[in-house]
Amino acid sequence: MNETLERVLYVEDDPDIRAVGEFALGLGGLTVKSCASGDEAVAAAPAFCPQLILLDVMMPGMDGPATLEALRALDVTAATPVVFMTAKVQPTEVEVYRGMGAVDVIPKPFDPMTLAAAIRAIYVRAA
Repeated sequence: MNETLERVLYVEDDPDIRAVGEFALGLGGLTVKSCASGDEAVAAAPAFCPQLILLDVMMPGMDGPATLEALRALDVTAATPVVFMTAKVQPTEVEVYRGMGAVDVIPKPFDPMTLAAAIRAIYVRAA
């Protein structure tokens, strides 16, 4: 993976948080496909071909872990790096997320001013 990060699939059910995250990532020069649910993300992923997936953990219906599982079943996102965003960042919780296949965890609330740079750094480390 020697390519520059350009496309991020961002999955967040809270419309206010989603708007801030989408704006922050876009301002950071990333092309963002925002989804309000896991189902929406699974439907959008094949056409968008994300290079990284930023995924909320706690969502109604299909939560983050279930969404990750569904995305892993798609050829286009089977190996795409996934970063969870959550307020639940105790060391044991982070280990569970990593055990599910997440390359990193970004704590909520996140800093909109540094979100794009943090995502880019994670993407480089995941390469």
